[in-house]
Amino acid sequence: MNKLFLLLSSIMGVVVLASNYLVQFPINRYGLEEILTYGAFSYPIAFLITDLANRSYGKIVARKIVYFGFVIGISFTLLFSTNFAELISVRIAIGSGAAFLVAQLLDVQIFDNLRKKEWYIAPLTSSIIGSSVDTFLFFFISFYATGVPWFTLSLGDLAVKILVALLMLIPFRLLLKTFKPI
Repeated sequence: MNKLFLLLSSIMGVVVLASNYLVQFPINRYGLEEILTYGAFSYPIAFLITDLANRSYGKIVARKIVYFGFVIGISFTLLFSTNFAELISVRIAIGSGAAFLVAQLLDVQIFDNLRKKEWYIAPLTSSIIGSSVDTFLFFFISFYATGVPWFTLSLGDLAVKILVALLMLIPFRLLLKTFKPI
């Protein structure tokens, strides 16, 4: 389990780093620049990782992966993606960290409460609620009163995150065969 724990934690850190970087770039096609960023496509993978760990090892291990991924992701974000001369970059790092911890820990608890339901109920419900909390908390902390259209961006990102959460049910179901549920 130690190798798998380190693998999942490392992947979590990479997802956080990639998402923190990609959220700075709106999609400048099809009129989406005020409603969608590239970060919306990578971040839902964090919920897949948390949910697989929770299903296989329980909420205590899932929380450890969240904490470990948080430390990795935020450390690398601060080192490589944060321009401390720009307030918006610092706010993105703070918003990302706060939103990640709150949303992922909420995801772990909701998943644990629903684990005995049909296989798809726990990951879908916890991911949608976690994504909603994460999205609005992140965009509010990072972009409120900056001139960035944070509310419309959060709605666009959330729509994509919900769609990706639905799509993540496919690898979740396939990977359940390699992870034994507790």
